Amino acid sequence: MKIFNFEELENYLATKDKTKTYVVNFWATWCAPCVKELPYFEKLNKEYSNKKVEVILVSLDFPKHLETKLKPFLNKHKLKSEVILLNDVDSNTWIPKVNKDWSGAIPATIIYNQKKTIFYERSFEYKELETELKQFLN
Repeated sequence: MKIFNFEELENYLATKDKTKTYVVNFWATWCAPCVKELPYFEKLNKEYSNKKVEVILVSLDFPKHLETKLKPFLNKHKLKSEVILLNDVDSNTWIPKVNKDWSGAIPATIIYNQKKTIFYERSFEYKELETELKQFLN
């Protein structure tokens, strides 16, 4: 697991494979709707990896809870998607950089590739998530 501030996260995402579609989910272990939808992101990552899709889970858990909450959660749920802990308390600065209309509520997801980017401030069921992803794969 990587731990980044927002600038590092931005730079990391900017260096990713330009031929892929990315699904970036902002979540936290203390967010019940986030935890409920995590298996859908995992399933998407597994089922679409051969279609150049990569899921990145950006945890907004407190860094001081890394060892006591986040790592045990990841182990218990055996998450295969890449997990990044966002260690940046200046959320008033970075939230509008993610999306100007984002209130900061989670879960929130960005799906993007070279052609387009769509931001979602909502939770998903698997079929809804898959439907949204498919519009990027044409």
